Amino acid sequence: MAQIRILPDNLVNQIAAGEVVERPASVVKELTENALDAGARRITIEVEAGGKRLVRVTDDGSGMSHDDALLAFERHATSKLRTADDLRAIATLGFRGEALPSIAAVTRVVLETRPREQSTGTRIEIHGGKMVSVKEAGCAPGTMVEVRNLFGNVPARRKFLRSDATELGHVVQLATHYALAHPECGFALKSGAEMVLEAAPVSALGERAYQVLGRQALDELVEMRRAVADIPAPQFPSAFGTQAGTAQGSPGSIALEGFLSRPEVERGSASSIYVFVNRRLVRDRTLLSAIREGYRNILPARAYPMVLLFLELPATQVDVNVHPQKIEVRFRHPGFVHDFVVEAIRQTLTAARPLAPFPVRTAEPVAPTEPLVLRPPSAPPLAQRLPLAAREAPVAAECGATAVAVERAPAVSEPNELGLLKPLGQIANSFIVAASPTGLWLIDQHVAHERVLFEQHLRARLQGVVEGQRLLTPALLELTPRQQALWEEIRQELEANGFEMEPFGPRTVAVQAAPAGVAASAIERLLGEILEAVEREAEARTLESLRRQIAASVSCHAAIKVNMPLDGAKMEWLLGALARTEAPMTCPHGRPVVLHYSLREIQRAFKRI
Repeated sequence: MAQIRILPDNLVNQIAAGEVVERPASVVKELTENALDAGARRITIEVEAGGKRLVRVTDDGSGMSHDDALLAFERHATSKLRTADDLRAIATLGFRGEALPSIAAVTRVVLETRPREQSTGTRIEIHGGKMVSVKEAGCAPGTMVEVRNLFGNVPARRKFLRSDATELGHVVQLATHYALAHPECGFALKSGAEMVLEAAPVSALGERAYQVLGRQALDELVEMRRAVADIPAPQFPSAFGTQAGTAQGSPGSIALEGFLSRPEVERGSASSIYVFVNRRLVRDRTLLSAIREGYRNILPARAYPMVLLFLELPATQVDVNVHPQKIEVRFRHPGFVHDFVVEAIRQTLTAARPLAPFPVRTAEPVAPTEPLVLRPPSAPPLAQRLPLAAREAPVAAECGATAVAVERAPAVSEPNELGLLKPLGQIANSFIVAASPTGLWLIDQHVAHERVLFEQHLRARLQGVVEGQRLLTPALLELTPRQQALWEEIRQELEANGFEMEPFGPRTVAVQAAPAGVAASAIERLLGEILEAVEREAEARTLESLRRQIAASVSCHAAIKVNMPLDGAKMEWLLGALARTEAPMTCPHGRPVVLHYSLREIQRAFKRI
């Protein structure tokens, strides 16, 4: 007797629904994407019981004819694909034709739709995958899809849904971020009788961010102006299955814009990172790695930023057909995309130079610094128009990394306040107190010197002139088997950073020279920190990240310590050197360097205003 059998259609549809529909927010996502693909300029989302009882999405898009409305509930029926080649250039949010049949298999669905050019529309009702009625209906142009009793016919799935408040939270989050990605479209979200979100169409991303996030949230963010770069034409067969070369001409350009949290804003997980690729909300390892790398030496290693990024590139350069829920993508040039995002983030944070305000209860939120516009490369020589991070790129390219050039436009931010600081003294021989025309400043002398030494070390490494100092007596370092393998792997880079080392027994190395400024007593701890960091980031490590990690560790051990008295000349030198750095707001490990107590805050504290 045969053991293999063909599953019945209703079971097949429920299995497919499990891939597409996870919770009410999944339904909202699919229906919202369909509405956007239909050219909607107004989308209204209504939910009850967090979407478990009801999800209704109404749009003013193109609508469907009677025949198309019927076909829309057939699996893999779509107007968006014709041939297999179309899968290599998907420019719509939906494309597989799975959303409506999958939703209909586990709910009760009513669809009403009418094209603008027709006088009447179509109403279709389906319960648990079975069509109940089809009839002509009088309805507004566009489409309305009503979904009731999610997983009503699949109790085992329904019991895994969370509370109404939790499910509503997921719906609100999704609606909020699609509203951010499509400022040209009006969005409304209702939960029962309550209007949770309402955003009229606007012309700019910044306006929509203000509508949706509000002023308080925006004060924690720096706007990334649009950055653009040309995508390189590869000279090898594409992993996507087609030959890609210069004969096909330029692959086009890549653009990035959005919002980045200031260095003092920290999150405990990646849940506040939202990335859109061609207006599609995705979770992508390449982009997450790029964001972490962009914040390297600005945020602590275990902290995450809050990020809203919108990446645009030709549809032929990204494959969105790699996940049932369309939340993962695959780039044709992942290395180039990674480096482009890293450089754009670094330049935005460097240009804005955000500084942490003094944490007093009376302080008003500090308005975000006006950002700098990022534009594609133009006339000036590369070395003149790029900051330190980009000038390192040619060295990284020697080991397979892609150099990305993104030009900064003329500065429009406030003058560099740090250059005006006058030291007044120290607190506990650890913190410098300084004044400027705008208020009072506190500077952590250790991490300030760390930042100065870090950038000096990176510049010296780029030029191949890192200074080392020979030790009177070699320092012996005993390694674990794993550390020994890592040491062999990074030995060449360590030597390029001022170390001179050689094996001394089975699992021991002798250190004969170390970077200048590092005390002999600290060398063992310094190398241990470097190896530990390399081991922790083994999967995501690049040559540039390795260099930055070594520079950060060396600068920490060589920097001025706390509890160290400084005279006026040394304090003036340190403040001047800090003002000339690219990122004076945090040390290489992400701790704040400077706190600013503005004149307005001082006046408020003394009841002067």
